[in-house]
Amino acid sequence: MTDRSSRLALLAAAVLALVVAACGSTAASPTPTLRVSVGPTVPASTLPMEVDVARAAQMRDAGAFILDVRELDEWVTGHIPDATLISLGSLASRAGEVPTDRDIVVVCRSGNRSAQGRDILLKAGFVAVTSMTGGMNEWVAAGLPVATGE
Repeated sequence: MTDRSSRLALLAAAVLALVVAACGSTAASPTPTLRVSVGPTVPASTLPMEVDVARAAQMRDAGAFILDVRELDEWVTGHIPDATLISLGSLASRAGEVPTDRDIVVVCRSGNRSAQGRDILLKAGFVAVTSMTGGMNEWVAAGLPVATGE
């Protein structure tokens, strides 16, 4: 065998050994994963946009955070026991006072401001937020418990 043919034979044997080693390996090699980002990931809400008073009462009893977005003079005349008052006008600046680790039910007098409050919290990144339809008007009409005073 000539010097050149010896080198070619060695090169072919080396390439063949590499191919056999790569193809014949039984160990699983990690498959690269393509990750594409198209913007910030915001988890979908785990709650419906609105709940009725019966469902809101169940959620309250199960530990949901009840957020009343009415004004203080409305709150004093009657509110859901253990609710927290943050008026709608100050909610965006006080959103940090609302817990992120509990379901949140937003409440008002009739259901209009609570939907706005819910939307403020959703835009602020809260996930588990809903509003109560009918507001305190329906809560009282349903005979559910009401606290008065500050």
